[in-house]
Amino acid sequence: MARIVVTGAAGMVGSHVVERLVARGDRVVGVDNLTTGDLTNLAGVLGDDRFEFLELDAGRMDRLPDGTDAVLHLGSPASPRHFRDLPLEILHAGSTATLRLLELAERERATFLFASSSEVYGEPAVHPQTEDYRGSVSTLGERACYDEAKRFSEAAVDTYRLRRGLDTRIVRIFNTYGPRMRLDDGRIVVTFVQQALAGDPLTVHGDGTQTRSFCFVDDLARGIVALLDSDVVAPVNLGSTDEHTVQDIARLILRLTGSGSEVVHVERPENDPSRRRPDLTRANEWLGWRPEVALEDGMGRTVASIAAQLGADLPADGPTAAAVPQ
Repeated sequence: MARIVVTGAAGMVGSHVVERLVARGDRVVGVDNLTTGDLTNLAGVLGDDRFEFLELDAGRMDRLPDGTDAVLHLGSPASPRHFRDLPLEILHAGSTATLRLLELAERERATFLFASSSEVYGEPAVHPQTEDYRGSVSTLGERACYDEAKRFSEAAVDTYRLRRGLDTRIVRIFNTYGPRMRLDDGRIVVTFVQQALAGDPLTVHGDGTQTRSFCFVDDLARGIVALLDSDVVAPVNLGSTDEHTVQDIARLILRLTGSGSEVVHVERPENDPSRRRPDLTRANEWLGWRPEVALEDGMGRTVASIAAQLGADLPADGPTAAAVPQ
């Protein structure tokens, strides 16, 4: 049994990680300022004597609970809509908050795990992306607040490891989806599902041939915990190696929702990556981890979850919300 602090605990990824830690017997303190998190995501652990929630900006914490064994810094707004609406909050989460949490972790000699992103690879010239690839990232433009915050935090984490002897982990998270995505998230899965359920056109950016590799949130949470439990200090990619075009995702969602919506093409955002797929050699060999949930299964669960939130009907032979763990 360990005592673990998790920032971003009320987010989609954070809440699934918290549940996994509590279920195995750890004592968890969840920290979230609820800028983009939602307390309903933690309904399964609120009231459990192994879990405590603090509504707090992680960058303004003055101490960690005595005996903290690990800090998982998962907190940051993370969608393209947030890049536009919350850029200063993103920069804070990936700079001053990271530095503050590193300082507190050093005091407790706690392991520090940082949730980085595939965004550190930018518009990749190497495919699939290995952890040794240094990326091609612009320091300017709407996405830069997120990309550069993650890159800065990685540098900060590794500096504390090299100069202060802190035990650290870095996970680079690729596209993730699943239950508990915010309805106003703005990323393509939740946007397409809502458009399809409403009978509205699905808005595909550009020609839709850009690719993404989608990992179900349960798989990601399992991988994060496996990395925490390991002694791996080098960055590790977590995601799916199944690469799909955005156009393919739109077609799958139309089929799962039984929607007759059309697909329309709109202007593609600046610096939107054309290809994304992780090399998972490190995760496979060092953690014994690989994703297990197939895209159609995971997407069916996600569609059912969003439909349940909206009170929308699905085809009789489509995914059912009753079978979906929330």
